[in-house]
Amino acid sequence: MFKAIVLDRHDEQFSASLRDLEEHELSDFDVTLRVEYSSLNYKDALAITNRGPVVRRWPMVPGIDGAGVVEHSAHPEFSAGDRVILNGWGAGEQHWGCLAERARLKGEWLVPLPEELDTRTAMAVGTAGYTAMLCVQALERHRVRPDDGEILVTGASGGVGSVAISVLAGRGFRVVASTGRAAEADYLKRIGAAEVIDRALLSAPGKPLGKERWAGVVDSVGSHTLVNACATTRYGGVVTACGLAQGMDLPGTVAPFILRGVSLVGIDSVMAPHAVRLGAWQQLSRELDRERLAAITHEIPLAATLDAAASLLAGGVRGRTVVNTRA
Repeated sequence: MFKAIVLDRHDEQFSASLRDLEEHELSDFDVTLRVEYSSLNYKDALAITNRGPVVRRWPMVPGIDGAGVVEHSAHPEFSAGDRVILNGWGAGEQHWGCLAERARLKGEWLVPLPEELDTRTAMAVGTAGYTAMLCVQALERHRVRPDDGEILVTGASGGVGSVAISVLAGRGFRVVASTGRAAEADYLKRIGAAEVIDRALLSAPGKPLGKERWAGVVDSVGSHTLVNACATTRYGGVVTACGLAQGMDLPGTVAPFILRGVSLVGIDSVMAPHAVRLGAWQQLSRELDRERLAAITHEIPLAATLDAAASLLAGGVRGRTVVNTRA
């Protein structure tokens, strides 16, 4: 028997609770994981509060992230005792996820935990940090360098934004953080932002083209914010898009792309190939500033996840929330 957050719906009646489950109820996959830590992401919060169409089947154990120890494995790459990481692959949406003490997963979804990390640190990074690194790697592939100009990070107080700021600042970029939480300015500067701007400067409908400023952008917001970021990116600059906190619409024009040669690069963390995941986690293990990571992370027990999900959606959570499944 093990504890898990369980979401269920019957005749439009939704429930979310901490429950005891039996191991025979787990999915019929090839790796059984003793989850040591999970994390609370925006998508998890939407699922737990029933605020978005995240869950595809019921009942569901949420948790798109997990890190822990393999207990049983029928997969050739993993053995009992191995420490591994899960990000995405439909966990918490189509398959039971890791906001639980146990999970059964496909071995092909798992990444070995880098030697430099422990399971708690891996979940302090989580999907948010791994996505941030995918964005940074996209900027790198397009040859954006620190002397090219400023990098804009939107949704800066969230998990993706916080890790992106830390990594980019560590690489020598001048990072400008966009946030709707003025009180977080000191925090954002402490983790590496050189300047903090109000998200209102970007979140309303704007012009097809604005004054050129950004050499690159990490955007987790979408909608008008993404459009305005593109419109103010410098000639030949690169905008990475990985989220939709403001909306999934793109109410803009082609002007930045055909008149300034701006590149818009989509970032998918859920179904990224195994080699891409390995590369991102290896770079994270080498580049993460542990003090900055600690500054953006707080830990909660599994039982506190339900309340924390509502707080996250209300804008009451900064950085990363690690869930200790054993507490």
